[in-house]
Amino acid sequence: MKSFSFRSLSLTTLILLAGITLGLAQETKTPAVGDKAPLIAGKDQDGKTWKLADEIGKKTVLLYFYPKDDTKGCTKEACGLRDRMGDLKKENVEVIGVSFDSAESHQSFISKYNLNFPLLADTDGKIADAYGVRKEAGKNMARRVSFLIGKDGTIQHVTDTPSADVHLAEMKEAVEKLPKK
Repeated sequence: MKSFSFRSLSLTTLILLAGITLGLAQETKTPAVGDKAPLIAGKDQDGKTWKLADEIGKKTVLLYFYPKDDTKGCTKEACGLRDRMGDLKKENVEVIGVSFDSAESHQSFISKYNLNFPLLADTDGKIADAYGVRKEAGKNMARRVSFLIGKDGTIQHVTDTPSADVHLAEMKEAVEKLPKK
């Protein structure tokens, strides 16, 4: 039977602990109602930088993550938001979509469906990771999760389900419940 030295055991233990720590650090918890929204920034379909911090105190933000441009559920959700934009603007709500797709893909998606709100190109997944919405570790796709972020920067409502219909219905209700100006 081979014996291990204390030094090699300690090195092995340190490597194992470091791996566990890195794995846990990459798994960010999805923010809940009442939590402060992570202050993300990203480039939209035109390469313009959008920052959540710039909207705090001015507008309510409906930040929604979706899996992929121009797919059935994602198109249904995007077009549903497009069609409700007049009501959302009356309530001072800005819609921002986020996926792992490129700016070019977003431009095509916006053009094809006449979308009237920006889409952030989160190609490296930093925004999805800040909100804990990556489908699974190492996969470049977000879950369908929507966050209604109040003017004070706190999460007012979260919808976390694959159903585009549920997102549209819940966000409509949540916006209607926002305090009036």
